[in-house]
Amino acid sequence: MGVEVNNESGIEVEVSSLQAIAEHGMRAMKVHPSAELAVVLVDEAAMSELHVTWMDESGPTDVLSFPMDELRPGREDQPLPEGMLGDIVLCPSVAATQAQAAGHSTLHELHILTVHGLLHLLGFDHAEPEEEKEMFGLQGEIVSSFSENP
Repeated sequence: MGVEVNNESGIEVEVSSLQAIAEHGMRAMKVHPSAELAVVLVDEAAMSELHVTWMDESGPTDVLSFPMDELRPGREDQPLPEGMLGDIVLCPSVAATQAQAAGHSTLHELHILTVHGLLHLLGFDHAEPEEEKEMFGLQGEIVSSFSENP
């Protein structure tokens, strides 16, 4: 799996752990082994700019996803085709604030956000209650299984 993580945030982050959770999530969702994913960590100013440009909302957010080949989850008998999943953009300073409020580490929050972004790239959403239940259920399962078997 081709996962590239670039930290442009100015905040020290365990990049190898983010790469590992992304790869774990891709395997869990039966993504083709040669599919590519980029994860970029940015500061609040850059995230605010992206948030306004793409979501028409002001201020920084925790995660944004930019799909490329519009791939969907694979199945046990039929993994996803090869392709480029897209980009996940994370803001570690926003993640740190959320982590503190949730009572866990910033790295754990970044794991959650990486999986959240990955699920968006695979077509999941949380606009409707049923969609939210499915997406957040998958997110929890993937993060928990990674925490148990990194």
